[in-house]
Amino acid sequence: MFLKALVTPKNLSIKKAGLGALLFVLTLLINTSAFAQFGTLSPQAKVSLVTIGPGDELYSGFGHSVLWIYDPVSGLDNAYNYGTFSFAEGNFYVKFLRGTLPYTLSVAPLTLQAPHWQAENRSIKEQILNLSPSQKQKLYNVLETNYLPQNRKYQYKFFYDNCSTRMVDVLKAAVGDSLTFPGYTKDTLSFRQWIDQYAYKQKPWSDFGMDLAIGAPSDDIATPAQATFLPDNLSSAFDDSKIKVGNQTLPLVASTKDLFVAAPVVDSEWLTPKVFFWTLAVLVLAFTYFQTKKEVVNFTFDKILFTIVGLVGWLILALWFGTNHGVTTWNYDILWAFPLWLPLIWYISKTKKPVWFQFVLILYAVLVMAATANLVKHNLVVIPILLMIITRVYYINNSLSKIPQKG
Repeated sequence: MFLKALVTPKNLSIKKAGLGALLFVLTLLINTSAFAQFGTLSPQAKVSLVTIGPGDELYSGFGHSVLWIYDPVSGLDNAYNYGTFSFAEGNFYVKFLRGTLPYTLSVAPLTLQAPHWQAENRSIKEQILNLSPSQKQKLYNVLETNYLPQNRKYQYKFFYDNCSTRMVDVLKAAVGDSLTFPGYTKDTLSFRQWIDQYAYKQKPWSDFGMDLAIGAPSDDIATPAQATFLPDNLSSAFDDSKIKVGNQTLPLVASTKDLFVAAPVVDSEWLTPKVFFWTLAVLVLAFTYFQTKKEVVNFTFDKILFTIVGLVGWLILALWFGTNHGVTTWNYDILWAFPLWLPLIWYISKTKKPVWFQFVLILYAVLVMAATANLVKHNLVVIPILLMIITRVYYINNSLSKIPQKG
């Protein structure tokens, strides 16, 4: 149990022999010394899981969790926040896109943080945990050890290792088998469906962008434990958990209270991806009909359209093979967002028919038809996109068939 209290399992790697054992012993000595500096909580200290509602920014749109330790005797007011990152980090956006941006455990008084969340109209709920004095002390030691400079940074994973999942990790590290944690068991959804619960209506463009970026791993069904990557699910899972205190098995949550209730937000965004792409699809259909009816051969629009499609395809490939997110692989949007449209689309003209272009069109038609099996991924928003692509592929093929073959 003591070893578990040093650091969470994701921060500690113990080799079985040799140099690894020596390093572990040194770490043990260092952290044992550090424990003596953390101080002792009074019997009046309380430990709470604080759940913050979604905010307006993309990074805050799924809510937030912190562990709060408050001791009125010593004046301790520590809210442990595993969701801290810095815009001053070198190559911030590159690291963010690649999934290598380090996140950090930060500590600050809840009384200073709560007004900020309240000003953003984000609800704040406190769940006071049913822990014994020794369990509170162990949890405090684990958190303070995690806050040591050599431990506080970690590699954030949106689904698997974030500000919410870390709450469970440190609690298990402190209380071990005394905790019975079933996870979130009320619904069985995939990771993508969980995202849609928050983003599809509130942030439709963000939802579309995330659906476009993430691949097949996001369609895996989240286990009850994995579903707690969302703070609201974690809060619910805590309500269903039990803790052994002495000879008693008690609910993990002793009491719950709302520290702030957010005002209802009226959805005012009317130009959603569905509205935008269906409107664009209708205009493309009308434009294509006009060109076909008048026998106009002009590929300017197609060069713009398929350049964008190609760029999307190259972005998908970059996220697939050049990032460390773990959820952007096997992205079947690559079927319709064919990367080679850029530069191939720039090799067609109304005066010369490339001998190889017919094969490309046939191949792409097959890929687009295969992509229809993935429609549900985007809540059907991708239907008008596929409709535009199919329409313009037909137009290109029909126009090229009228151009004399010149080799």
